[in-house]
Amino acid sequence: MDDETIVNLYWSRCEDAIKQTQIKYGNYCYAIAYRILRNREDSEESVNDTYLGAWNSMPPHRPQMLSIFLGKITRRVSLGRLRGKNALCRGGGEVPLALEELEECLPDGKNTTDSHLEAKELAEIIDDFLSVQSEDARIIFVKRYWLFESVGDIAESTGFSESKVKTELCRTRKRLKRHLEGKGIL
Repeated sequence: MDDETIVNLYWSRCEDAIKQTQIKYGNYCYAIAYRILRNREDSEESVNDTYLGAWNSMPPHRPQMLSIFLGKITRRVSLGRLRGKNALCRGGGEVPLALEELEECLPDGKNTTDSHLEAKELAEIIDDFLSVQSEDARIIFVKRYWLFESVGDIAESTGFSESKVKTELCRTRKRLKRHLEGKGIL
């Protein structure tokens, strides 16, 4: 079933929307959740919470790309579950490691008056930054910092060596830091 039909099912409040979402995107959402949580049961719960989140969000939202919409919900739910359980050590090392890598080029957010708006602005600035990067740099960056894939998994899926992936990540973080400094964010 195509995405538009699935979204229309949500909008018409048809429970088949969840079933169709599970058929088409269940494995995708589970993979995102598992990379963050590294636990089968928690990942399955996060995926179920993703379906509930999609159900509660549509309407009023009508996502243009259902896969991205579901991935974003899954990521948010899974990170919340990880924080809620005080389980950073359970993240298999990838989540804390990826976040630690980004710490040097992102503001800490502790001194913000309106952190939600500032986070939205920061996301837009990072999106703009990524839009002018090479395709390889974008793919590697998103796989590491959005999907929390390990360097080894990124190397395997892209056909690059682990060394090239690490180098590209380092260079992209440095460019991002300079970009954020130029915008007055850092």
